[in-house]
Amino acid sequence: MELPHPVTGVLFPSPVPPGTGWPDDLTVDETPVATSAVDVVELAADASLDDVTARSSVCRACSRLVEWREDVATAKRHSFADQPYWGRPTPGWGDPAPRVLVIGLAPAANGGNRTGRIFTGDRSGDWLFAAMHRVGLANQPTSQHAGDGLRLAGVRIVATVRCAPPANKPTPAERDACAPWLNREVALVLPTVRAVVALGSFAWNAALAVLGRVGLEIPRPRPKFGHGAEVSLPRGPGDSAGSISSASDVSSPSIVLIGSYHPSQQNTFTGKLTEQMLDDVLTRAATL
Repeated sequence: MELPHPVTGVLFPSPVPPGTGWPDDLTVDETPVATSAVDVVELAADASLDDVTARSSVCRACSRLVEWREDVATAKRHSFADQPYWGRPTPGWGDPAPRVLVIGLAPAANGGNRTGRIFTGDRSGDWLFAAMHRVGLANQPTSQHAGDGLRLAGVRIVATVRCAPPANKPTPAERDACAPWLNREVALVLPTVRAVVALGSFAWNAALAVLGRVGLEIPRPRPKFGHGAEVSLPRGPGDSAGSISSASDVSSPSIVLIGSYHPSQQNTFTGKLTEQMLDDVLTRAATL
C-alpha cells in the first residue's frame, strides 16, 4: 500500500525503497548495501560524505534492528497511519562543514524512523530544533518531516546507532557494527568542527570513543558526563585525513566536547532539562 508523503504528496510504500524520490535521499540503484559488520567496515572506509549518507541509509548489517525498524514501519502508530514510514537507517544530516557536531543515541521508532531525518517528528526533536533556532543554528524552529524547508547553519547532527532500536536500547554489538559509519562521517567533517555536543551519557561515551578513533587526544581517566560538562580535546596530527576540507579550514587546535541532558520527554517533562539549559549548551557550542 502506498501513501502520500506529508510534504510532497508523492506516493511511497513503507518502508521506503532506496532511490525513489524521498526528500534528501541520496541513494541510487547502484548504492551498495552492507549486510554484515564486515561490509560496513569496507563500505565506510573510502566513502565520501554523500556516500556515507547514502550507504548507511540502506544498511542491513544488524538483523534485529532491520526487523524492528521495518515492523514499526509496517504496523505504524495510529496517529501516523496515513503516512508512509521511512523504515530505514537514519543518516547524519545538516551542514557538510559544521562548526558544531551534535551526537545523539539513535532515531526514534516513530520519529526519525518515520520521517527519514534524525531528531525529526518527535518531542525530542521539537525541543532540539527550537533551541537551535533560538541560538541561530536553524532557519526555523520546527522539524516535522524531510522536505519541510528546514536548513541548519554551522551544525550537523549524527546518531551513534542509525537504526531505531527496540526500547531505544541498542546492544553493544549493534553499536560496534554501526561505528564505522560514525567514524567516517566524523573524520570527514572534523576539520571545521570546534565543538561536539553529546546528548546524554550514551552519546557522551560514544563521542569520546569516536573522537579518539579519529585522532583526538582523550584524557585518562575518561571525563565523566554531566549537563554542561566540558573537556578540551587536542587534535592529533592525523585527524584531518580524508576530510572534505583543506588544512586551512581547520578552525582550532582542539575541540571542546560539551555534555547535555538528552531532550527526552522524561527529562523535559520533569524539568531535569529546561529550555534555558539547552539554549546555554548550544550557545556555548556555537560561540567557540
